[in-house]
Amino acid sequence: MTAPEAESVRVHPEPPRRSEWRTQAPVVAMVAVGGALGAAARYALTLAWPTPAGGFPWATFWTNVVGCAVIGVFMVLITDVWAAHRLVRPFFGTGVLGGFTTFSTYAVDIRKLVDAGHPRTGLAYLAATLVGALAAVWLASAAACLVFTRRQR
Repeated sequence: MTAPEAESVRVHPEPPRRSEWRTQAPVVAMVAVGGALGAAARYALTLAWPTPAGGFPWATFWTNVVGCAVIGVFMVLITDVWAAHRLVRPFFGTGVLGGFTTFSTYAVDIRKLVDAGHPRTGLAYLAATLVGALAAVWLASAAACLVFTRRQR
C-alpha cells in the first residue's frame, strides 16, 4: 500500500459519546418525580375513601378506571395531536399515571376479600376492574380521537 492509500484508510477516532447514564438520568428523574406525585394522589384518595372490611374497594376501583381513561386521552394527545417533549411521556404517562393506577393493590384487595370470606365480592371486583379499565381506556381514546382530530381539520 502506498502512503496516499494508507492515509485514506486511516481510522479516525469517533467523537466522544455521552455516557448512557447521562442521557437516561433526566428520564429516570421524571419518572421518579411523576411517580411520587401519582402515588401521593392515589394514597390521598384511599385516605379520603377508605374501604370497610369485606367491602368493595371503590377507591382503588375508580383510581384504576379513571387512570386508564386518562392514559387513553394522553396517548392520543402525545401521538396524534402534540409534538411532545421527550420527557412528557416518562413524567406523566409512566410516572404520574403509573404511580396513580395500582394494579398491585387491586391484586392485594382481591386476596384480602377472598381470605376474609368474601370470594364473590373479590370475583366481582376482579371482573369489574378489568372490564372497567379496558372500557375506560378504549372509550377515552376513541373519544379523544374524535374530538382532537376534528379540531385539527
